[in-house]
Amino acid sequence: MRKLLGAVGAASLALTLAACGSDSSDSAGSSNYVRVLGTEPQQGLIPAMTNENGGGRIVDMLFSGLVYYDADGNVHNEMAESIDKEGEKTYKVTLKPDLKFSDGSAVTAVTFVDTWNYAVANEQLNESFFSSIKGYGEGVKEMEGLKVIDERTFTIELTQPESDFPSRLGYNAYFPVPAAALEDPQGFGESPVSNGPYKIKEWNHNQNLIIEPNPEYKGDRAAQNDGIEFAFYADSSAAYMDLLANNLDVLEAIPSSAFGSYEQDLAGRQETKPAATYLEMSIHMETPHFSGEEGTLRRKAISMAINREEIAETIFHGTRTPAREFTSPVLNGYNDSLPGSENLDYNPEEAKKLWAEADKMYGAFEGSFPINYNTDGDNKDWADAVANNISNTLGIQAMGNPYPDFKSFRDAYRTERMDGAYRTAWFADYPSMGNFLGPNFTTGVASNDSKYSNPEFDELIVKANGAANEEEAAKLYNQAQELLLRDLPSIPLFYPNVVGGWSENVQDVTFNWKSLPVYYAVKKN
Repeated sequence: MRKLLGAVGAASLALTLAACGSDSSDSAGSSNYVRVLGTEPQQGLIPAMTNENGGGRIVDMLFSGLVYYDADGNVHNEMAESIDKEGEKTYKVTLKPDLKFSDGSAVTAVTFVDTWNYAVANEQLNESFFSSIKGYGEGVKEMEGLKVIDERTFTIELTQPESDFPSRLGYNAYFPVPAAALEDPQGFGESPVSNGPYKIKEWNHNQNLIIEPNPEYKGDRAAQNDGIEFAFYADSSAAYMDLLANNLDVLEAIPSSAFGSYEQDLAGRQETKPAATYLEMSIHMETPHFSGEEGTLRRKAISMAINREEIAETIFHGTRTPAREFTSPVLNGYNDSLPGSENLDYNPEEAKKLWAEADKMYGAFEGSFPINYNTDGDNKDWADAVANNISNTLGIQAMGNPYPDFKSFRDAYRTERMDGAYRTAWFADYPSMGNFLGPNFTTGVASNDSKYSNPEFDELIVKANGAANEEEAAKLYNQAQELLLRDLPSIPLFYPNVVGGWSENVQDVTFNWKSLPVYYAVKKN
């Protein structure tokens, strides 16, 4: 991102560009909405089809699950009145009475069961989150483990005991949708009927999306404002300029160019704290020169060529911590000294040796090494720094390769094979090491961007999920991480802190354990 403090003319130009790039609709301009940073969702707002941050933050406000997570990651019942364990692997769910969607239609036990079965039968992006349920499998239309008892009650039978299963149910994969969503998912995704704190008002693609309080919602996350406008910015530097001008109310991602000045700029209207997220680079397992043993050698060389400590200090001013494994320091079970973590050390001599070994055994590396990233996410500075490290150490042409926004970046990933590496990151869905490891590296799951496949890893994840307690699960998850540190299906880079701020127009702003604003709690002054 660009340096904030500059000539008045440059600042004025930035403000003009920001206004052009993220204009509100007429209705937004005349209302008392809280204006926040957003990015264009990759696709329609269907919970089980949403696995990216731009859509996820909106879906979390539109919909509600059986449980929700407070700002600290603690689990509370939301749509569920109770979730009772019956035997070792069955849960009985009782819904609160009189639950409704925003159109007044009922939310019942059938709603949940039909939604979950549909996600699996139609292979929606988040269908792997139901893999613990008995009867889950390819081509299955109705999972054997789901039984409707009455209008407010259903049971969930798992394939094995999994002690943390109820805590997963606040993730958006498990949110219910009405029957209309199952009949016309594409149309529903553009204008969803929801059961959460908010309902959608309008979606102006590539510009903004506005949500307003849902009068049918009766849970703990009731809106304390008149609505939220998610304004889609081309880059966070423009968003920060608008924040300083009080044209944007909340920004959870202050750009790295302002890290030396934001505390003075905002005069107490800022917060910095760790969050359950991490940043990495992924390289597809079938990319030329990066498959098999050659790929392992080259990924290790690239990892050891990166001076994470220097980048964390010079670019991020200490607001990022160099990664030591594949989860997050805020989670129980985190271990920064696992066998294989030395592959994340800055070791340019060993990097050169490994790269030369790969050249000798498999033929010289040809071509360039792009690092693909989205420009609306404050990625340019670190991507260029990492590229310089790689070029200077390995003697190859590495460079950043920007995409204009997150949607086009992810669309390109899904429709074409990117050369080189591409920026990936993980924001926790629920507070568990397993949520960082299983969805990202298990064979065949939607978020496994590098297409890594290791049966030994898969087996350890299943065992860890079924562990009797958190301590035993952590041991197994860390055994699985040792395989990742050996194979490096992705290259961990940093653990970002939340570095957020707010305008003079709002109060009661805080940022949650996932690094996002607690949108429903923000009040306009």
